[in-house]
Amino acid sequence: MPLDSEFELFRDNFRRFLHEYVAPYYEQWEEQGLIPREIWNKLGENGFLCVDVPEQYGGYGAPVHYSLMLVQETAQAGFTSLAVAIGGQSELVSPYIQNIGSEQQKSFWLPKMVTGEVVSAIAMTEANAGSDLQAIRTQAILQNDHYLVDGSKTFISNGHHADLIVLVAKTDPQARAKGISILLVDAHLEGVKKGRTLKKIGLHAQDTAELFFDQVRVPAHQLLGEMGKGFAYLMQELPRERLSISMMALGSILGAIELTKTYVLERKAFGQALSQFQNTRFVLAQAQIKAKAAQAFVNQCAELYRCEQLTVTEVAALKCFITDTQCEIMDQLLQLFGGYGYMQEYPISRFFVDARVQKIYGGTNEIMKEIVARDLLGK
Repeated sequence: MPLDSEFELFRDNFRRFLHEYVAPYYEQWEEQGLIPREIWNKLGENGFLCVDVPEQYGGYGAPVHYSLMLVQETAQAGFTSLAVAIGGQSELVSPYIQNIGSEQQKSFWLPKMVTGEVVSAIAMTEANAGSDLQAIRTQAILQNDHYLVDGSKTFISNGHHADLIVLVAKTDPQARAKGISILLVDAHLEGVKKGRTLKKIGLHAQDTAELFFDQVRVPAHQLLGEMGKGFAYLMQELPRERLSISMMALGSILGAIELTKTYVLERKAFGQALSQFQNTRFVLAQAQIKAKAAQAFVNQCAELYRCEQLTVTEVAALKCFITDTQCEIMDQLLQLFGGYGYMQEYPISRFFVDARVQKIYGGTNEIMKEIVARDLLGK
């Protein structure tokens, strides 16, 4: 899609934001294991949250590629923990409310998400139900004017800071897919408990938590869409999530290539720059070639999404290809740093560890292959 001067100005402003408000503090956030709550308010003040939300709800009503650019640029700068956080708010939760929510739900939640007053999380995964969403056990039973919610969720991005939880639950425990509904749960309701912030091998600053629901009374009007249609809504909105993950992966690839290029031009071995060795040149050239292929695939899918033509199969293929490619490239680029690549003080190590989860969340790549296979071969 064509990128105009307004888009470039918006991107430059965001790059300055990252340079001023993120870069000086990011290492500290990684060590602390949490991005501070204040950054959400700062993102909102500067207009970098949920930018495609219509103006009537406080957003810019910007084209979707403005929003997707933010997660790519954040990952490209090496701040993937923050990219996941922004993506959770702008690329996961916001579209659910925009596309499925009632007027009351949109008017109440979206303006607060745009300003950063409300941090949001989507709670699908459970300890015994990862990619198999039909097997979830969290229940939301309708009782007159409210749902009574019991259960737990794990691996929830933005879980610690969350003010709003988009909760996937069983409203009919006996049914599988047709028993799933989605609720908008105020995280401050009695009975909502946030567990420990989970420690991970990568994405150290990303707010990932367990959530527990004990007899939580959720007003009936906070049902998102219709009862029993939750699984269909998830299938409808998952392409945006997987496109966002792919944008993050692309950003990480481009950022790591640039980082490695700078290193090999400056670093010397056996009396010459590393950039003069054929292996170095071939590894970087191959990474660049794959990056260009990934960029073309991402651009194609982003355009299909803009035209409301992106299929579950197409974006599954993209997510699988680009995250597999990302992990492969990170391993090869880290090797060029030698022992320094294994040291946390060198940013390439963070690119490496942050990449691995991309093949898991948003649906594992094994599930992505199964989706493509079913489309190709049938069930």
